[in-house]
Amino acid sequence: MNKAQLIDAIAAESSLSKADAKKALDAFLTVTGDALKKGDRVTLVGFGSFGVSERSARTGRNPQTGKEITIPAKKVIKFKAGSELTDAVN
Repeated sequence: MNKAQLIDAIAAESSLSKADAKKALDAFLTVTGDALKKGDRVTLVGFGSFGVSERSARTGRNPQTGKEITIPAKKVIKFKAGSELTDAVN
């Protein structure tokens, strides 16, 4: 499902216009992104939670040359599914 299909599904499920559904989805993405940038955790009970984790620097290998390279540390976004979402999928 891409963003346009998600907007259509939100509009159909909530009786919103497609324009309002797009505004709501864009607002959710903006607010969630801003919270994660600040290092906050976003939890939607039953659905899941988004969080930021630190990945430390490590040594890897260039697959073409076999030469060792240093992979820098970075922050990664993680999602943990909630119990209701897990049950719905299974």
